[in-house]
Order: sequence, then structure tokens, then C-alpha cells
Amino acid sequence: MNDEQLDKSKILLVEDEENLALGLEYNLSEEGYKVTLARDGKEAIKFFDESDFDLIVLDIMLPYFNGFEIAKHIREKHPQMPILMLTARTQVEDRVKGLELGADDYLTKPFHLKELLLRIKGMLKRKSWYQKVVIENPIYRFGINEINFENLKCISGKKGFQLTSYEAMIMKYLIENKDKVVTRKELLENVWNMNPEIETRTVDNFIVRLRKYFEVDPSNPQYIVSVRSAGYMFQV
Repeated sequence: MNDEQLDKSKILLVEDEENLALGLEYNLSEEGYKVTLARDGKEAIKFFDESDFDLIVLDIMLPYFNGFEIAKHIREKHPQMPILMLTARTQVEDRVKGLELGADDYLTKPFHLKELLLRIKGMLKRKSWYQKVVIENPIYRFGINEINFENLKCISGKKGFQLTSYEAMIMKYLIENKDKVVTRKELLENVWNMNPEIETRTVDNFIVRLRKYFEVDPSNPQYIVSVRSAGYMFQV
């Protein structure tokens, strides 16, 4: 996906704070995106169900349905939809809950517009990259696990579940670099397109969740192993 294609991307912006919503709508439109603004949870679900979007910018605190409920609804219908969550909440529990329900990334208010625009651009590029690499190897099996990278559905033993798009991208990146050390810096730059100096704990949170999915004993991982002072390695 080149910059011209990125500029034509359609974004659903869900934000009830009037001044922030209008400012974001204006700036995203100035960047070339086609923006649909939803001011509450009901509108968000209605617009999502009736139209096609390339990315969702989603506030947590909303009338009618909150961002967690909306993220869950989106994930059930479109597992690969990139979701960037905006939150005034700083508690780790809220961030983890958002990630578990399918948000791919989050920004805590107040945030810099430049950072938001960079995150969105990076998420759209990763979506394009992921769609291309999945065509070559849509299904991967290891141990008692099977990952379908097209619909993000997984099996571990007799247990079935679904990954979020970021979880799938991390697994795809680790698998493509099997038996090589992948640093947090590398994951932040290549999967998140983020400055590696910020939010390094985000990587660790995702790894913890992936181990819960795929490891028989997450505290003693067999496949997604830690390499002390270096990063992580996928091995089979």
C-alpha cells in the first residue's frame, strides 16, 4: 500500500468530546483520509455495520456503548480490522482489557496529533503487509496448535479461540524469524511502527497473552522463549 492508497483509506472516528472530535475529523481529512464521525456507541455500531472501513479510532468513555463493547462487536464481525483506542484512563488494567477485547493499540489522552497520525499510518501499512504475507502461508501448525492467519481462528488442543490482528502479526513475525532472536525494538519498529523508546511493556504484555494461548505451561514456555537481555525467539 503506497502513500496515495493510504490517503484514500476510510476511518471511523468514534469520539463524543465535541472539540476533540471535530479537531481530529478535520486533521484526518486534511491528511487525505475519508472520515466518518460517530459521537456515541450506538452511532459507532450503526456506521460500522452499514459501511466498510480500513481503521477505527475508538474512544473508551462513550454514551450507550463504551469502547470495550464496541471493540468486541467489531472483532466478532471483522477480526483483522485495526483498532486504535483513545483513553483518558491510565490504569494498566483498562489498557490490558482493551487489548484483550481486540484493540490493537492505544493512546492516552492528552496525546500529540503527530503521534496519532504516525500510529494510523503505521497501522494501515501493517494491515497491507499482513494481507500479502498471509496469502503465501495462511495456516501454520506447531505442537498441538494451529493458526489460521486469514480468519485469525486458532486451535490449541481441544480449545478454539481467535487472535486480534496485532497478536496475529506478532506471531507471523516471530514465525518468519524462527530460531532467531527478535528484540523488543525490532517488534516495535516493524509490527507497531513505533519509536522503540516508548511503550516497551506493550510488547511484553502481548507476549504474555500469546503464551497463555499456545503454551502448555506459560510460565515455562516451549515455543515463545525469552532470551535474556535480548528479546524473544520462536522455536519448534
